[in-house]
Amino acid sequence: MKIGIISDTHIPVTRHKLPAELLRALEGCDMIIHAGDIIEMWVLDDLKKIAKVEAVCGNMDSRNVRSSLPEKKTMNLEGKKICLMHGYGNPAILVKTLKNELLSQKPDIIIFGHSHRAMNESMDGVLFFNPGSATDTVFAPYRSYGTIEIKNGEISAAIHKLK
Repeated sequence: MKIGIISDTHIPVTRHKLPAELLRALEGCDMIIHAGDIIEMWVLDDLKKIAKVEAVCGNMDSRNVRSSLPEKKTMNLEGKKICLMHGYGNPAILVKTLKNELLSQKPDIIIFGHSHRAMNESMDGVLFFNPGSATDTVFAPYRSYGTIEIKNGEISAAIHKLK
């Protein structure tokens, strides 16, 4: 299973629509996960033209998005438990916040956003994965998205920079 992962797109605030380069890159994914700060629900409709979409709301999302999506979500995919949460508060302690919120679920993977900075790091047997932002370079040195592949019980994760 190949999962495309995005977060902090802030559409239409940062850009009017998702970058064409990103949409092309997500083709061929079995699922797309958006880790919040979507801003408008129609962004998810655009992604659903490519693959099944799972998402959570973020702290900057519109009232419509916040009332339509949960703040946290747990999924079992290909035998792996994935916890999804945008995150909140000071980005310097974001991983600690996520640990407090989600480690009791005993996840294999925690997918998050909020900081706009990509992260692909295993800690104590849990993969902490933030795809960064595909639309913003104000809080990060580059625009990015991520992919996670789960095959035969193995997890392979990567951050991809956009031009």
